[in-house]
Amino acid sequence: MKALADLFSTDYGLLSVGVIAFTLGMGVFFYRFFTKKMDEDAAAAARNK
Repeated sequence: MKALADLFSTDYGLLSVGVIAFTLGMGVFFYRFFTKKMDEDAAAAARNK
């Protein structure tokens, strides 16, 4: 429990939570961005055939 208390009550713990949240958000953004671009590219390739 001490580690959990340190995570949410100290400056370095809160920065760690922020970095973890930012990294997860960035992963979700890139996943959605790349899958959208791949779908658009596949649709464009199908139209050109």
